[in-house]
Amino acid sequence: MARTKAEIITIGDEILYGQIVDTNSQWMSQELDKVGIKTVRKTTISDERTDILGAFKEAESRADIILITGGLGPTNDDLTKPCLAEYFDSKIALDNEALAEVTEFFKSKGLELSDINRQQAFLPECCVRVPNKIGTAPGMWVERNGKVFVSMPGVPHEMKMMMEEVVIPKLQDIFNTEVIFHKLIKTVGIGESWLSEEIKVWEDNLPEHIRLAYLPSLGQVKLRLTAVGDDLDQLKADVEEQIAILKTYAGKYIYGYDRDQMETAVGDLLKKSGKTIALAESCTGGYVTHLITSVSGSSKYFQGSIVPYHNDFKINVLKVDEKAILGHGAVSEPTIIEMANNVRKLFNADIGIATSGIAGPTGGTPEKPVGTIWIAYADGNETVTKKLQLWKDRTLNIKATAVALLNLVRISLSKTIEIKD
Repeated sequence: MARTKAEIITIGDEILYGQIVDTNSQWMSQELDKVGIKTVRKTTISDERTDILGAFKEAESRADIILITGGLGPTNDDLTKPCLAEYFDSKIALDNEALAEVTEFFKSKGLELSDINRQQAFLPECCVRVPNKIGTAPGMWVERNGKVFVSMPGVPHEMKMMMEEVVIPKLQDIFNTEVIFHKLIKTVGIGESWLSEEIKVWEDNLPEHIRLAYLPSLGQVKLRLTAVGDDLDQLKADVEEQIAILKTYAGKYIYGYDRDQMETAVGDLLKKSGKTIALAESCTGGYVTHLITSVSGSSKYFQGSIVPYHNDFKINVLKVDEKAILGHGAVSEPTIIEMANNVRKLFNADIGIATSGIAGPTGGTPEKPVGTIWIAYADGNETVTKKLQLWKDRTLNIKATAVALLNLVRISLSKTIEIKD
């Protein structure tokens, strides 16, 4: 079965200028995906006649469905309607039903219909009107040579209502679409290229109807499995079968699926193990604490944290041995070991974790350049440390350190839970 393909065109200089963010095309492609329609391209174009007509022609050449948002206002810079009429060699005429709708809309607001707003009721004769229950600009549906053009307002809530109530149901009636099912597998602690080597045999033996994509992000790699077929339940079962096989190759790197986050996964492990945790954050400035406490129910395992940014507070409050700092520096393994162990004791927690480093962009030395960061985990039985060599970007370093530290907790807790089980 040939895949039904869609292209989304957003029209408006305000998007290209960066004055507003195009959230429409993201939402539209998600909704199309749910009904088995694949979005093959998204294009944003200016409010220029030649650009709009050119985009229509290109989209028609490669897609079955062309969805357009924006440019439907009543002013002279809104060109979508006249461009559609020109593209389909059609006249624009008054649509009485559209006029009745727009008149009622203004009446309900206690307003008179002005001449300029009356123009909203004029539509290309080639189109079928798509009602707009919450706005003044009707949508326009045009079919030619098996292709469908749908023009909708750029106002998100107006477009969404049209899509949900009219456009998607009608597209499903016209096109015999397949079922598409996606599953995200989230991994941490291994880079994309290394992961691909680990799972090569599994990837090479995936069934033809299941495709794999690598989606790397800061300190993590998401694997997206996309299954295409006719039966959703069967696709889900097929994907779960492949995940079970994947775990034999890379199970130790998998921490969750779909919308799972590292802080949620760690929280679940803490609850399962019955352990509590406390933090001493220097270079991350409380960011890891924020992640952990962003999880509902974290009070069951989170004891507290301290941000001993200045060395005086590491020594006087956290009770880090002054000799460790003077002899090795605040950014060192001896110091981070004491930070993790001492914060555990300070907050009477089962686990203490800590960060200390040079987040940047200043503060580095030849011996300890920007991006040098130490992290540690201590639970009274063992202390695990790790040295990170990151980048010169402060924000990236803070976020990457948080991922690495949470992963250190995940790995350590997973071992404990496996031993118990």
